[in-house]
Amino acid sequence: MEETGRTNGTGETAKYQEGALKIHRLTPAEVIFSVVGCGIGSGCLGTAYSARLAGLPVLVFWFIVTGLLTLFSMMYVAEATLRTRTMVQLPGLAERYVGSAGSLLIFIAVVINSLSCMIAYFSGSGDIINELLGIPGWAGTLLFLIPAAGVSWFGLKAMGVGNKLMSVGMIIMLVVLTIASFLSKDGDFSRVTESNWSYAIPIFNVAAFSYIGQYLVPDLARGLSHDPKKLAPAVSIGQLLVCILLIIVPLGVMYLTPADELTEVATIAWGRSLGLWAMYTANIFALVAMLTSYWAISQTLLSNIVDKFRFHSDEDIKIRLPITLVIVGIPLFLALGGFVGFVDAIYFSGTFAGAIMAILPIFMLRGARKKGEIEPDWNCGWMANPVIQGIIIILYSGTILYAVCGAMGLLPAGW
Repeated sequence: MEETGRTNGTGETAKYQEGALKIHRLTPAEVIFSVVGCGIGSGCLGTAYSARLAGLPVLVFWFIVTGLLTLFSMMYVAEATLRTRTMVQLPGLAERYVGSAGSLLIFIAVVINSLSCMIAYFSGSGDIINELLGIPGWAGTLLFLIPAAGVSWFGLKAMGVGNKLMSVGMIIMLVVLTIASFLSKDGDFSRVTESNWSYAIPIFNVAAFSYIGQYLVPDLARGLSHDPKKLAPAVSIGQLLVCILLIIVPLGVMYLTPADELTEVATIAWGRSLGLWAMYTANIFALVAMLTSYWAISQTLLSNIVDKFRFHSDEDIKIRLPITLVIVGIPLFLALGGFVGFVDAIYFSGTFAGAIMAILPIFMLRGARKKGEIEPDWNCGWMANPVIQGIIIILYSGTILYAVCGAMGLLPAGW
């Protein structure tokens, strides 16, 4: 492999090497907002509808629990990445530290989750633009596709800059909408205090989907390979912001809207409750949320494909173009064909892909500590406690069983 020749800011040569995945430096702020952009997408927009039978307290409980567990899992990936000299993606890390079966399993999980996200974005964006402009849903989806695919085409650095700029605007819009919600005469506080814990486990799956971000960490590690000590703090801040924003969206929507009037894309109902200005603000927020998530997810999916199939470069147009056409074409076809619903895409992705991406990093970390090439400047410390890892394995394994039983009608579904 070729040394990067980059320095870490103090004149020392960087210890990490470029492989097929090229290194483009990110700032800590770009890492933070990449995490925010990835986390605030279709998940936050579908949670109010999917939790309408369970209630907000159940949803908030799982947002806190899954937020912490996902953060720990992301930290396991971060340490495994920093113990590896050549920059690779999740399948490459799993191949080294778990074996070929683990590599295949986590690659399938990344593909399933990424395609589920994109289906949700294409489906949801069509509904939103139809609400805003009155054009057919399929036309709205194609309109959304232009900036979505356009920015993602330019890779990791474009994703980082785009997410930083758009996420700031997204947060401002969300704060304005939340304040307006609590000033509205139509709000009812009892709507956000009701709960039904018999639906708790399926709501765990929806919350888990909202946080899935393990596949993003190797790209972020590449971007901060010149200053790896800043990776964990940046990811942690990003996750905290995601948790706060994930709670705010269903809080504002459910405070204003009765459960039987909630829409699958929450901001449509939010906008209808607050008036015309809010309809535009809420739905523009939703489009931005989907857009920033799309950039992060499509970039990492492309990187994972390059890594798994050992293509020589993620920047060669002969490789990048056909992969891009495939990862855009499949979810676009499924969304426009109406084969998969918005919330269903979230639920089943959160169940299966989320479980794999939460559990496998535990074993990747253990393997990296035994066989890694580098002693990193940072490690997980107490976050790798066996008790925490056991909780992750039990909770995420249990949700797969629940989803199967729910699909067979043996247990209550989430909605």
